[in-house]
Amino acid sequence: MVKKAGFTLVELMIVIAIIAIIAAIAIPSLIRARITANESAAISAMRTLSSAQISFQAGCYQDASGDGVGDYGTLAQLEDPDGVGGVPGFIDEMLASGSKQGYNFTMIPVAGGGGMPPTYTCNADPQAPQTGRRTFFMDETGVIRFENTGAPATAASPPVGG
Repeated sequence: MVKKAGFTLVELMIVIAIIAIIAAIAIPSLIRARITANESAAISAMRTLSSAQISFQAGCYQDASGDGVGDYGTLAQLEDPDGVGGVPGFIDEMLASGSKQGYNFTMIPVAGGGGMPPTYTCNADPQAPQTGRRTFFMDETGVIRFENTGAPATAASPPVGG
């Protein structure tokens, strides 16, 4: 009698079921880890943008009112402060594109003048629910704020801890 070597159909089905159970446990953890990493990267990018805005304003690269007080810049201006590539940028080209690690960044500078100081607002919103759960906001104060309700973060949102 010849004995055939190999796995039976039942054994293969058991192995497939075990792999499916492991995947069902591991994949949600992987997604949560990716979301946490993306949110941490967005907070870090917001800190970078705050420092870039301080440097851009101090360099007085933009002064719409001509009062000698520098204005804040757009993302493109933060990448190329003098507009001709003669001065090193304060942020990289990926962040200047407005999209980085699953988040979209929107920078809105408001020129000062007439007794009003320059201001800016910056929002970071996830591109999809799989890339982040929290939205972020920052203004010229440098305080990063967040919302975890899906609504855009504002100046009234709670600050990020730490």
